[in-house]
Amino acid sequence: MALNLEDKKALVAEVAEVAAHAQSVVAAEYRGLTVSQMTELRARARRQGVYMRVVKNTLARKALAGTTFESVGPKLKGPLVLAFSKDDPGAAARVVKDFAKGNEKLVATLVALGGQLLPAAELEKVANLPTREQALSMLLGVLKAPIQKLAGTLAAPASQLARTLAAVREQKQAAGA
Repeated sequence: MALNLEDKKALVAEVAEVAAHAQSVVAAEYRGLTVSQMTELRARARRQGVYMRVVKNTLARKALAGTTFESVGPKLKGPLVLAFSKDDPGAAARVVKDFAKGNEKLVATLVALGGQLLPAAELEKVANLPTREQALSMLLGVLKAPIQKLAGTLAAPASQLARTLAAVREQKQAAGA
């Protein structure tokens, strides 16, 4: 469906607004996917909080100009779908990676994280980034470990004394019986 000039301007403004606040972007070639497969891909993206849009490459370059993802523009070639991660940097990569497992026609062509352009081979690494909740729980575990070790070290002499006294008592009871 052809877009008129006003629609194109609105589309460029919409994508530019999303790109300005996104943490990562994944471009994937979707040639050969059916409409139902694309609908399923978009539904998965929405559930993960990923903005996904098919945009002509010239319009995408204009939208990405002036954002941290400006370096992506020259690499856009062929029919691409752009997936922007809003909150979780690995969300778009996870959506594309998971969908591509069952649909080989979806091929990631590039990944950009925090404005740094990465080759498509890095999709796996970006997809394996922890979510915010996972990262916070890992940080909490790292912060909690020294306190647990200190508590265990401080409690060790008292518990060792108690075990020694219990063993002496059992020995005396066995000798007296």
